[in-house]
Amino acid sequence: MTTPNRSAIISKVYKVLKKHYKPTAPPERPALEHLIYACLLENARPDAADEAFAKLKELYFDWNEIRVTTVTELAEGMNGIPDPSAAAQRVKRSLQSIFEGGYSFDIDALKKQNIGKAEKDLEKVNGTTPFVRAYVTQNALGGHSIPISKGAIDMLHAVGVISDSEADKGIVPGLERAIPKNKGIEFGSLLQQLAADLVASPGSSKVKSVLSEIDANFKDRLAARQARLEAQAVADAAAAKAARDKARADARAAAAEAAKPKSRQATKAPDKAAAADAAKKAREKELAKSKPSPPTKNRGEDEARRSAAKGLVKKKPR
Repeated sequence: MTTPNRSAIISKVYKVLKKHYKPTAPPERPALEHLIYACLLENARPDAADEAFAKLKELYFDWNEIRVTTVTELAEGMNGIPDPSAAAQRVKRSLQSIFEGGYSFDIDALKKQNIGKAEKDLEKVNGTTPFVRAYVTQNALGGHSIPISKGAIDMLHAVGVISDSEADKGIVPGLERAIPKNKGIEFGSLLQQLAADLVASPGSSKVKSVLSEIDANFKDRLAARQARLEAQAVADAAAAKAARDKARADARAAAAEAAKPKSRQATKAPDKAAAADAAKKAREKELAKSKPSPPTKNRGEDEARRSAAKGLVKKKPR
């Protein structure tokens, strides 16, 4: 697909979205609150994200209490979010990463950096997604980066904005060039609303009506991508199961090998050592036998008496 065609389709998407949705502008917030809100907004409708965000601030004393709360407990207050466990995981991991980076929850220092440096620092925050980072860049840092969720990727692929490979990579080349910066927040809000409706109810008449107005062939692309994703999910599950089975088989084989008696090869070394020690002791014993015995005290006295007796015999009488 050439850039002019892509830009033309993106412009059409913008035009149709404005007919069916009303943009929402985020309130002024600290950078951290924009980040937490983005963790909730991804693939969710704005009203559901607003409610979940309000409950977080109402139910917990501060961000540190949220950081140490379990994902299950956090997810209980996110009923309107399509995947509350995933949203809670993003929130918890992001807070943990930020806390470990500076033992505080203030990231407003990002606003003082240039956009490129701030975006690189955001990438270091564990738990954030491309959608979350783009949302923070756009709404907290004043940069031109339009948030793209999974639902938005599926929608833009269905209407022909991006190819199969681009959809698999989760990228929309040329989006920021086609949408000017002063329209970025509005377009991002409109796109997110349709994407959230697609995730929540892909078969709804409203979603089908909006998509068909952009491109009448959206059904074929959407069905083909859905089938491909399902096949990939099945393949991934099979590969994961095969890996688990192999790991269990390897563990059983290792345990069986450890339980076997020592092999002949393993016992050779101790046998050789014992034989060498016995041979050494035998040589030492032979050497001890061949050495003359040292004279004893009694044997010396006997020799002295015999010498004295010989002297008396040789002495002549007077």
